[in-house]
Amino acid sequence: MGKKKSSPLFVFLLAVSSVSSVAGASPLSYDFYKTSCPNAEKIIRTVTTQKQLEAPTTAAGALRIFFHDCFVDGCDASVLIASSESNKAERDAEINLSLPGDGFDVFFRAKRALELQCPGVVSCADVMAIATRDLVNLVGGPRWEVYKGRKDSLVSKASRVAGNLPLANQTVSELISLFRAKGLTVQDMVALSGGHTIGFSHCKEFMSRIYAYNKTFDIDPTMDGDFARSLRRPCPDKGRRLDPSVVAFNDVTTPVGFDNAYFRNLQKGLGLLATDQSLYAHHRTRGLVDAMAKEQSLFFGYFVAGMVKLGNLGVKTGGGSGEIRRDCGFFNA
Repeated sequence: MGKKKSSPLFVFLLAVSSVSSVAGASPLSYDFYKTSCPNAEKIIRTVTTQKQLEAPTTAAGALRIFFHDCFVDGCDASVLIASSESNKAERDAEINLSLPGDGFDVFFRAKRALELQCPGVVSCADVMAIATRDLVNLVGGPRWEVYKGRKDSLVSKASRVAGNLPLANQTVSELISLFRAKGLTVQDMVALSGGHTIGFSHCKEFMSRIYAYNKTFDIDPTMDGDFARSLRRPCPDKGRRLDPSVVAFNDVTTPVGFDNAYFRNLQKGLGLLATDQSLYAHHRTRGLVDAMAKEQSLFFGYFVAGMVKLGNLGVKTGGGSGEIRRDCGFFNA
């Protein structure tokens, strides 16, 4: 399918307030590479800009991969590790098989560029955090300061993924419990869900909403009927084999720009995934959807606060808790 910032100061103040509260318990720092690799962020920005120009879906892919990494054993680049004969890595867990290649590629490219100037200094985990921030900003989203000093994981196992990532059939209450277990609030959950304002989903992730929904409704009644029927052509009925290359934009109105249209879509029944649309139906999240649909700067502020907290989940720092990988796809020998 084809795919008013009224108060910038408010966004900045909200972000700083949230960052400060997280920083109090975090060993990370803004200027971690000030002397060891002073041009680290500039190098990453150059790579991300070029990659986004080459492949416009890169930003959405990187954001999704970063989320999947942080929710499983923390933000430690474990999702980037390739499997070996003796180890099935996180990246090959079933839920991660659809993670987009362009998202992985931008992280690998940025790390290679850094290794040329600052070998063995910048972790892949920090590359992921910085590059994701830059890519969100490049497609119109907010920019925030990224804490740095993460180390890369020494372990990556597909068996650790189950139960740690949101599923398309989960209820809002189940999602709230999952996010709460990670130290994230309902507000964080709704704001981070707004990341679906960019990116796409495969047919299998929403088929149950557009065909034989239940005994009463052929189409999910919370979904706009015309929107649902428009999805049937690229995603034919279950009796025919689905083309895995066919996708639909998560945000049908402004699919390549990072804005608050995702929340306005939910108000109109234009949420693609059941978990997205359910945010508007549930009493604990509907008010937040309405607020972020009304004011983009509010969404941006909440999103920044959520991303900062997300980026601090389970970080590895000193001692033997991690390493600085030379190649993001492999543990150091």
